[in-house]
Amino acid sequence: MKSALRLFPALLCFALPAAVRAADAPPPAAVPPSATLPKPEDVLAKTRLVNAWFMKTWPDPAALAPGNRVSTLWTRGVYYEGLMALYHVDPDKKFLDYAVQWGELHQWGLRQGVRTRTADDQCAGQTYLDLYQLDPKPERMRDIKTNLDAMVASPGAGNWTWVDAIQMAMPTFARLGVITKDPKYFEKMHALYVSARDQQGFYNPAEGLWWRDRNFIFPQYKEPNGQSCYWSRGNGWVLAAMVRVLDVIPADAPYRAEYVKMVQDMAGALKKVQRDDGFWNSSLHDPANFGGKETSGTALFTYGIAWGIRNGILSKADYLPVVAKAWNALAADAIHPDGFLGFVQGTGKQPSEGQPVTYDHKPDFDDFGTGCVLLAGSEVYQLAGGTVPKPAAVPKP
Repeated sequence: MKSALRLFPALLCFALPAAVRAADAPPPAAVPPSATLPKPEDVLAKTRLVNAWFMKTWPDPAALAPGNRVSTLWTRGVYYEGLMALYHVDPDKKFLDYAVQWGELHQWGLRQGVRTRTADDQCAGQTYLDLYQLDPKPERMRDIKTNLDAMVASPGAGNWTWVDAIQMAMPTFARLGVITKDPKYFEKMHALYVSARDQQGFYNPAEGLWWRDRNFIFPQYKEPNGQSCYWSRGNGWVLAAMVRVLDVIPADAPYRAEYVKMVQDMAGALKKVQRDDGFWNSSLHDPANFGGKETSGTALFTYGIAWGIRNGILSKADYLPVVAKAWNALAADAIHPDGFLGFVQGTGKQPSEGQPVTYDHKPDFDDFGTGCVLLAGSEVYQLAGGTVPKPAAVPKP
């Protein structure tokens, strides 16, 4: 079943004036961003600032998310992906404590219980399993393992009916396969991925980009300029999923070469459509359709391409300027002085949704955009030469 947040096709979006944040002034007129990476300490400072805003805004990790939704939903799961990435490069105990409290207060459970087959519900499992690897308490993997075991045992692989699902669930399967050393999880995640890519036909190999779901496959759906609708964040989810899987699976894991090629093909397609100001538009092939800076997709592309460079699967000469321009644009134009993020498109599935996307506009959920930027910042920090200290030992009772 698709996430309830994404069920409805967008109507024409009538942009209401955004509430102006009194504490912040809009950035000055945009200038072309530098194609040189900043110092790693500057990257880390910006990343910490973004996270500090979120933790201050949400001091209770178990508090209900907007709309009175339990905070194990996918939007919060993406935030914790980013937080764990930040903890990896900056092992501050308060980051770890915040993530552990979230898991404990939800009893390491899934949003719709262990029988759910919805990828959005499985997103939380990525952080649960990361925390299990730091401190292998059985309750941390109990529910997500029960859930994925049922998925593995069931026939069919058509559950991922929208591309966001690839990022929400695929890295969870990968982590469990690594922890258990059982290839059945790698096999099932690949079957689910191939179903979305090939059987359901969401990927267009001719252009190296993905349609969000079957409703957007060209030519049945076209952008106003007649091109395919390649939604920025939807493609960002796929690229992020690839690198999050590649980051944990063994070098000899089955299908690894397929995932590497996907990163390479998508990076090539994305490089061609990056804006001069370093961002990407919500609509990758129709900049006039709700065009303008968009933070979440830009951050996911920055994360994925930076990881590809750092791990030797993308050319540094070709792609470092892409990453540097994107990160410098995010740092200068999207991150407010207090850490609030501008230009984040709210939840949805196409360029017209979650509008208006402006410097001051607050999206319906502020957690997933934060998570995307934390992923990007943590990866760019390493690419810029930042050191990764070994996390402090987890205290035992």
